Amino acid sequence: MKSRYLASISLAIMASGFVATLFLPKSTLVYLLQGGFEAGLVGGIADWFAVTALFRHPLGIPIPHTSLLLKNRNRIIQSLISAMENEFLNKESIENKLRKLNVLQYAGSLLTRLLSKRKVRRGALNLLIQLIERLPLDRAVPYIQSGITAYIRKFDIKSAADTVLTKIMNDRYDEKALDYALDEGAKWAGRPETGMMLGKLASEKLNELKVGGFMGFAVQAFAGFMNEEKMGVMLQNLLLSSIRELKNEDNAYREKFIREIRVQLFELAGNEARLDGVKEWALNQLQGEGAESFVQERIEEIRSAILRKLEEEQAGGGRAVFTAYRTAVRYVSQQPGWVAAWESRLMSAIISFVESNHYRIGQLVKENLDRMDDASLVRMLEEKLGNDLQWIRVNGALCGFIVGIILSLIQL
Repeated sequence: MKSRYLASISLAIMASGFVATLFLPKSTLVYLLQGGFEAGLVGGIADWFAVTALFRHPLGIPIPHTSLLLKNRNRIIQSLISAMENEFLNKESIENKLRKLNVLQYAGSLLTRLLSKRKVRRGALNLLIQLIERLPLDRAVPYIQSGITAYIRKFDIKSAADTVLTKIMNDRYDEKALDYALDEGAKWAGRPETGMMLGKLASEKLNELKVGGFMGFAVQAFAGFMNEEKMGVMLQNLLLSSIRELKNEDNAYREKFIREIRVQLFELAGNEARLDGVKEWALNQLQGEGAESFVQERIEEIRSAILRKLEEEQAGGGRAVFTAYRTAVRYVSQQPGWVAAWESRLMSAIISFVESNHYRIGQLVKENLDRMDDASLVRMLEEKLGNDLQWIRVNGALCGFIVGIILSLIQL
């Protein structure tokens, strides 16, 4: 430390000056200088003793009331802890500082800056991929099974059936289902192979009929007149014509079909025994042999699909991540009340955490100081405070020199 050398030099100058004046011819100037150097020497030695006594015994001699820092180590540590806990870092000051922070806004800005970088997005996706790959899904299968089983046991299938039935009626899904079936039937009936199949089937059935008398003669005449191709075309046209009529909303037969569909649906929704049978069947499937492997295979398929999507997104730079984040931020920004509520909850949680762990500040200081031996503690304090303390010695020598001259003048 340069100040230590300066203090030692100042003390050496005072000592040298005092010794030199002893051998100079006596005069008023020499008398004044001798008094100044003498007082400066005494002041420098006194201040050296005082500064040294703070850290250690001067000259290694255990003089009473020296090495003050080490003798009062615990008291100083406790005072330092008390000052930090009650003055510098007290709960009130920390709480006031925290309340000025907008945590969610700051976190959002920081996250926006991070996600705007391609490298960060890809790194986040890579971390997520690794996490999903390492998930022990086989351990989760029994819990998933038991969870689904418990859910099905508590599930009110009768209420669910009524809800589904109401939805079907309100949205006219029964009519849509009938129209879908009619459209598919029209496609099937319009195929050439369908006409050939219908003609062949009708011809075989006509030949199998055993009808006598005039009716038998009429049937045989009709069968002889109509071949398979003609009967197929005729039946195709009948089917297609009937389907077109059933698709007409004013058709009476269509109303009967729809009424019958609804009757069957109401009977199904009201048949508790059948509904309970469906529930029991689902439970048996979940608890039966092979159920565990089935659930695990489905979970693995889901994991593979997720990983495949994440890898594709990572290869593309993760733009979808930023897009999803931006969408979420825009949605949240449109909910000021929700944001304010969460900000308040988060701040309350942080303040509560600070209050419950405030004492750890003192513990941390004490633990760090307790790890240091006496020599390390003294060395640290000298490095932090020594420079300023050494200037006390310099000032003591200079002040002593000036006071010595003044006192010598008074004596004259």
